[in-house]
Amino acid sequence: MWSQIVTTSQCSVQARELGWWLAHLTNYGSLFLGEETTVAFGDKASGPNHILPTRGAARYSGGLSVHKFLKVLTWQRMTREATRELAPVTARISRLEGMEAHARTADERMSKYFPGETFDRGTPVE
Repeated sequence: MWSQIVTTSQCSVQARELGWWLAHLTNYGSLFLGEETTVAFGDKASGPNHILPTRGAARYSGGLSVHKFLKVLTWQRMTREATRELAPVTARISRLEGMEAHARTADERMSKYFPGETFDRGTPVE
C-alpha cells in the first residue's frame, strides 16, 4: 500500500469506509479523514499540534505530543526456574559475542542456584 511505503507528515483520505483507512494506515504524522476534514483544521485549530515528522520519519515516529515527554520504564524480575532457562542461553550468546563479563553473570547464577548441575555455557571467544 502506497502510504505504508511513502511516509508523509500529513495524509488526507477522501474515500468511503474511513474506518478501514484509519485501521490500516500507520505511516503518517497526522491523518485527516473525510471531506469535512482539512489539513488546515489540524494545523490551526483541531489537531494536537503542527509539529509533524518529515523526511520519512513517519515510518517510526508520529507528531509531537505529550507522549514524547513521558519516560518509559522497563523492568525485569526472574524466578529461579526462569533463571534455569535463561542463564545458559545468556551465557552462550554472550560468549559468542565476546562479552565474557555478561556470560559470567549468568554463570554465577547457575552455580549459585543449581550447584552440581551441568549447563552448556558456551566457549569463550579468543
